[in-house]
Amino acid sequence: MSVSRVKTKLIILRGNSGSGKTTIAKRLQDHFGRGTLLVSQDVVRRDMLMVQDRDGNLSTALIRQITEYGKGKCRVVILEGILVKERYESLLLDLIRFYEGEALVYYFDLPFEETLERHNLRPQSGDFGEESLRKWWTLKDDLGVPGEQLLTAEMSEQAIVERICKQVEG
Repeated sequence: MSVSRVKTKLIILRGNSGSGKTTIAKRLQDHFGRGTLLVSQDVVRRDMLMVQDRDGNLSTALIRQITEYGKGKCRVVILEGILVKERYESLLLDLIRFYEGEALVYYFDLPFEETLERHNLRPQSGDFGEESLRKWWTLKDDLGVPGEQLLTAEMSEQAIVERICKQVEG
């Protein structure tokens, strides 16, 4: 019995901690429904493997394998995480090529103050605070790939979801 292959869109959501990536990713998964693959860097790195976000950590290869797995099987694959350019650029560029022109790349370009404010509204805000956020903060970490879109503090959650849905379905 052969499995029919579907045309798959890859959505990459990147940005600093507290920028809204996970919230948007979950809303997109709800919108696209069953069979939408959501690959969360935090889930793979912290929950599945319990590793630090360091060069060469085990999560990079597993993120690649899970994200590649969805091609041809799922209509939409969403990869979300901080995914700093310095450490993950090679992985991200490889995945963009692997999806052969069907990747949409977004970067949450928010000021530190906005991500701190958003972080303080999260249930896990007690797990770490402003000092950790400042230590992890990376300014203007977009990939600079053709078609990459910046998501700004002025854009509402709903506007971001609608924009991405339109681009996936358009």
